[in-house]
Amino acid sequence: MRKSKTLARIRNGETVRMCALGHYIPAFVKHAAHFGYDCIWLDLEHRAMSDSQVQSLLAFSHLFDIDIMVRSPTLEKTKLYRYLEDGATGLMIPHVSTPEKAKMLVDAVKFPPIGDRGLDGAGLDSDFLMCDAALFPQNANEETFLVVQIETPEAVENVDAIAGVEGVDGLFVGPGDLGLRLQHTDPGWTLEDAFTRTAEACKKHNTAWGTPVGTKEALELRRGQGAQLLANGGDFRAFMSMLEQQSKQFD
Repeated sequence: MRKSKTLARIRNGETVRMCALGHYIPAFVKHAAHFGYDCIWLDLEHRAMSDSQVQSLLAFSHLFDIDIMVRSPTLEKTKLYRYLEDGATGLMIPHVSTPEKAKMLVDAVKFPPIGDRGLDGAGLDSDFLMCDAALFPQNANEETFLVVQIETPEAVENVDAIAGVEGVDGLFVGPGDLGLRLQHTDPGWTLEDAFTRTAEACKKHNTAWGTPVGTKEALELRRGQGAQLLANGGDFRAFMSMLEQQSKQFD
């Protein structure tokens, strides 16, 4: 099966170059790969695409050799691993606040002995033909990844236990949702403290972590804390930047 660039970077202690996609733009997949990105974060939590559109983007990711990490809009077990069968390299799950929920997700998307994912072997992930029923599940566990999002005060309180769950490959701090919730509660620590706690937990358990970064300075700050999954750039920012610059020509 196809090798994950994201996992290769993580295992080498390197930065994973991620960008975000929220619309059905097949050409985006090609250009992201061309400009050296390792992984596209495909957001289906806040954006709507048909199943066939998602399948098409996943097929293009194999064509141009770039990972796609699907942020899923569902927790339904069979739908989660269908994304992997359709060619997703990884899954990102929002609002994972407890180790119990993390374990449930591992159960859904990892094959035994780690989890309880169902075996098909006729999807894009197995090149539509599983030749070795013993080797394929092992390869799938090694070349696909599960990232859970730390977006609530409860998740930060449980971050050590979540980072220690076998089968969780990465944690991703969502500063928007977490920051919003911190406006309505005072757990005794700040958003910046949440990054520190996540970094310490992931270092302890040898688990990758990351967050969105909007500037070079933010990228350098988080990388200095040990973050590897760093998302910088995407279709929204590209549209806005282009329209802003082109509008200035009218001015």
